[in-house]
Amino acid sequence: MAAYRLWQAPFAEQKLDAVRRHGGFSSARRVLDVGCGPGINTRHFRNADYVGLEIDPAYVAFARRRYGRTFVQADVRHYTAPEGVAFDFIFANSFFHHVDDESVRRILAHLSTLLTTDGHVHVLDLVLPRRPSPARFLARRDRGLYPRALEDWHRLFAESFEPVLFEPYPLTLLGITLWEMVYFKGRRRG
Repeated sequence: MAAYRLWQAPFAEQKLDAVRRHGGFSSARRVLDVGCGPGINTRHFRNADYVGLEIDPAYVAFARRRYGRTFVQADVRHYTAPEGVAFDFIFANSFFHHVDDESVRRILAHLSTLLTTDGHVHVLDLVLPRRPSPARFLARRDRGLYPRALEDWHRLFAESFEPVLFEPYPLTLLGITLWEMVYFKGRRRG
């Protein structure tokens, strides 16, 4: 856990710039942070009713000790919100590239049932570039087995949510693009 946090530290905030640019964090009232890991995004939701959802019990225990917020150890596909509770901000930061296409479809469909009518899902995830590059090399070596091309991400997201924003962006170090990312913001269909 410590090694992962150390490796990701220079990029953790840079990843969130896309959400910040579009005013995402400040408007959140009730947040579901899907695949929250050790809780690194928690501090961005200080003024919101926050639930971090994570399958790894060690991450959940760590996050509870460190942040003192609500963290639930569960598989998102089987998570049931308390009666009458829906979320206006569902956040998935670098989660779906760890999950196969069929599971992504099921999870996104389930998340749409947890979203308020005026809420949005916010997804940040790893893109697999088509051409050889440092970003493609690193995406292929990531511990997530399912980085996808931009058009594949768009297709998966749009199956469950009406797209509001679909924005590719780079994560850089010293001017070199190390990862290509995508930010998707969507709302419930119909």
